[in-house]
Amino acid sequence: MDRGQPDENTVRAALALACRAPSVHNSQPWRWELGAHSLHLYADLARNLPAIDPLGADLVVSCGAALHHLRVGLAALGWKAIVHRLPNPAMPDHLAAVEFEARQPREPHIALAAAIPRRRTDRRAFSSWSVPEGIIDQLVRAARAEGVEAHEVVGRARSELLAAVVRAAEAQESDPAYRAEIREWTGVYPGATAGVPAANIPAGSRQYGDLRLREFAPGELLQADNRLLGQDAGSLLVLSTSSDDVLSRLRAGEATSAVLLEATSAGLATCPLSQPLEVVETRELVRDQVLGGSTCPQLVIRVGWAAFNADPLPATPRRPLVDVLTRQEQK
Repeated sequence: MDRGQPDENTVRAALALACRAPSVHNSQPWRWELGAHSLHLYADLARNLPAIDPLGADLVVSCGAALHHLRVGLAALGWKAIVHRLPNPAMPDHLAAVEFEARQPREPHIALAAAIPRRRTDRRAFSSWSVPEGIIDQLVRAARAEGVEAHEVVGRARSELLAAVVRAAEAQESDPAYRAEIREWTGVYPGATAGVPAANIPAGSRQYGDLRLREFAPGELLQADNRLLGQDAGSLLVLSTSSDDVLSRLRAGEATSAVLLEATSAGLATCPLSQPLEVVETRELVRDQVLGGSTCPQLVIRVGWAAFNADPLPATPRRPLVDVLTRQEQK
């Protein structure tokens, strides 16, 4: 990098944080190109999951989460990310071009960056303690700061959302291609660089109160207290946008990252839920019955307090930086 730009070690440090972002089944469907004065984010279409994510929405949301993680990492390292989203209409997989501007880091930037290596997707039952309204409001504000709406789903709307989860699961589990992809990407062997390891998948029941989580490959993660299976007081937030195009999904991914990091900083456990939005019929059901047809749902996020005696979750694997970063050819 030239003078007045972050050096390569700084960019690599920020990218290491960016690549800790959550992604659909830990597929990590992104790649980066480093130029002389900029960094470029591309969707890695070779890592799309066509049976699980036929709309390609999960892939773009995943990349948006990585983009926000990058912004947070750069801010903590003293650089503001100037982001140009979808900079090249002729290349739809080119999701963002990032330029840099020196900026003194502030305490909130450092706190969010510190949450990145601590954040986990926790698929276990949460405790019976409700999330305080003040923290929910904080998470809603974090999403709105990214241009995305967030709603806590309660009452009748929650029942409609849970019905959509069940219907989506029935539709997907009847599809042999879907079942094959789930087997490929979950319960992965030790040493894998992608996918969800068995150590991060709960063993036994995935019915938590009125919510049933997606069926994965058999897991090894024990519940902290099986009594919580019927007492889980986790809240459900739906992130939504005014449109349902690639830019909206990218923004929704950035908002997802913002909500997850804020929740982690507040001590909450989190788990993104995309299943009811992966089937066209149930995506429309969530739009119409949960959101009143006003906005387009992009992701559901489950938040709550982990059980008091829950063991720390292991980090899921990540692809090495050499696999996702290339240098832009100089002309």
